[in-house]
Amino acid sequence: MFQNPDAQARCALLKSVKNIAVVGLSPNPARPSYGVARAMRGFGFNIIPVHPAAREVLGERAYPQLSEVPAPIDLVNVFRRAEFIDEIVDSCLALGIKALWIQEGIVNAPAALRAGAGGVTVVMDRCIYRDYRDYCR
Repeated sequence: MFQNPDAQARCALLKSVKNIAVVGLSPNPARPSYGVARAMRGFGFNIIPVHPAAREVLGERAYPQLSEVPAPIDLVNVFRRAEFIDEIVDSCLALGIKALWIQEGIVNAPAALRAGAGGVTVVMDRCIYRDYRDYCR
């Protein structure tokens, strides 16, 4: 059974990362992914947009997939439906990415367990912005 790290561990994770690749970061300011990524950038994180149809989001170059990001990725934050989490886990494992944050409302426990078994710290069904705001500042 999947269980999220506790609030202290989630905060420690967020304090240990700088570069956040946001999979599914929409260029549309009305979308939750845009607002969350903008807020996290405001907290000092480097945001790397990952979206196959976008060229730029929040003034940053967007990449079609994780494997094309040239910078080191400390954490992957996901705004994609649950059925897409398996392929994102595959990418994280293949690329050696050690932290995966699956946004609130998105649940794929088998994929999260597989990522965890592969050495990836996983947070699922939680908002990265709210957790950072509420527990880490």
